[in-house]
Amino acid sequence: MTDVTPETKTRLWTPEGFRDDGWIHAEDAGALAGNSRVILSLPAFLELDPQQREAAKERLGVLLQPGDQLESIVDLLDQLSLVALAFPAFNDGRSFSKAELLRSRHGFDGAVRATGQVLIDQLPHMLRVGFDEFEVSHPVLLKRLEAGQVGGLPLHYQPATKPADKGAGYSWRRVQAKA
Repeated sequence: MTDVTPETKTRLWTPEGFRDDGWIHAEDAGALAGNSRVILSLPAFLELDPQQREAAKERLGVLLQPGDQLESIVDLLDQLSLVALAFPAFNDGRSFSKAELLRSRHGFDGAVRATGQVLIDQLPHMLRVGFDEFEVSHPVLLKRLEAGQVGGLPLHYQPATKPADKGAGYSWRRVQAKA
């Protein structure tokens, strides 16, 4: 596994391609004093009073670590434009479940962003469960995305928040060969 080096810059990728990131990560509410779009840690977000959250909701996001409870923000989702879900290690998949629950159970229609260890083999699954933004720093993933290679398999048997493309028909029916 290739580690992220200090020279590797984190870039924001969406299914439409790379783009400039208009959000900053902050540990306290002081970052809201300007006009920046701010992703706060969960404790800092929960410390905001309701008026602060309401006034800043168009430029307010929260970062959930894998151990953070999604239920702590469920009643506040209407005050958020973005939920960032952390992947501090490639083998910790708890944020997959949170993304799927945000979309399917809680109807969150804001941006759901993956941060941390986002790897090429996980990206197609992240897209299927509801992520739509990715902070990418892994060198291999950066190269593949720059080349337009998202990866993944075209067919899936498990449900997802985004339906798969319909196939040509039933798998047991033969398709007549063209002459």
